[in-house]
Amino acid sequence: MKIISMIPARYSASRFPGKLMEDLNGESVILRTYRATKATNLFDDVYVVTDSEVIFNEIVSHGGKAIMSKKEHECGSDRIAEAVEFMDVDIVVNVQGDEPFTEVESLKKLIDAFKDDDEKQIDLASLMVHIKNEDEIKNPNTVKVIVDKNQMALYFSRSPIPFPRATDVGVKYYKHKGVYAFRKDALLDFYRLPMMPLEASEKIECIRYLEYGKRIKMVETNVQGVEIDTPEDLERAKKLWK
Repeated sequence: MKIISMIPARYSASRFPGKLMEDLNGESVILRTYRATKATNLFDDVYVVTDSEVIFNEIVSHGGKAIMSKKEHECGSDRIAEAVEFMDVDIVVNVQGDEPFTEVESLKKLIDAFKDDDEKQIDLASLMVHIKNEDEIKNPNTVKVIVDKNQMALYFSRSPIPFPRATDVGVKYYKHKGVYAFRKDALLDFYRLPMMPLEASEKIECIRYLEYGKRIKMVETNVQGVEIDTPEDLERAKKLWK
């Protein structure tokens, strides 16, 4: 089983433009992420795939591997799918470019989900974190996920799901972390299938997989990490890096 990691990297992020090239204690955010992903030693290869010559040159000039997108893409999955379409790979792991604290434990759990899937019932796997903070549960920037008894995703939403009509039934809330592992065929299907209304409404790309009947295995992790979406996140990351 050949397993690679792809790190999609847009320069013009809407909330924090140029964030991947911001300095994180001596190196850019994207270079930190690339090196952290390589350091896990879980992958046959690691690439940054980008629409930006600045990011491309940043990775290549430091000895890394980068791919320039040929088309404009609305989401990271489309960008990765274009890059891997003609590659001989089985599993593609999408690591977000703004997560320089990528670590071994969580990524290994994702990969193991496929190694344990002898019947090939899983199309993709992704991470979730148990959350208890009420503000985070209600925050539309935090994507929540609900699962069945086998930890397969039922739905993702920016709304609190499930709705707490009863508060004494022991329901747990889970935050979806945007780290995915795909079977190559499932990723290419995503690339070729049009967006449907639920995905368009929520602006959550993994809903497209559910709308087309794909099976998503959710893997629980205790590692929150730091996603750099704002200048404040970057300052927190700098303190944590020390």
